[in-house]
Amino acid sequence: MTSIPGQWPVPEPVDIIENDDQGAAHLALAAVQARFHVTLGSIRADLEEQPSPMAVLNAARRWNYAITAMADEVASSLRKAG
Repeated sequence: MTSIPGQWPVPEPVDIIENDDQGAAHLALAAVQARFHVTLGSIRADLEEQPSPMAVLNAARRWNYAITAMADEVASSLRKAG
C-alpha cells in the first residue's frame, strides 16, 4: 500500500530509532528534555501547593538542598568508579 504524505493513520509507521542516526539523536534529546520538564513541573506543582510566600521559599530551599545533596552523592560515586 502506498502512503500519501500527511495520510492518517499511517499505513506502515517507521520506527525513528532504526530509521537513521539523526532520528535516534533527536529522540535521545527529546527524552532528556522531557525528563527535565516533567521534573521541573513536579517541583513547580509542589511550590504552588504551599500556603504562603514564606512556605514557598522554604520548600524551594528544601528542593535546593535535596538536589545539591544528590549531586554530591552522584559525583562522589563517579569519582570512586573512575
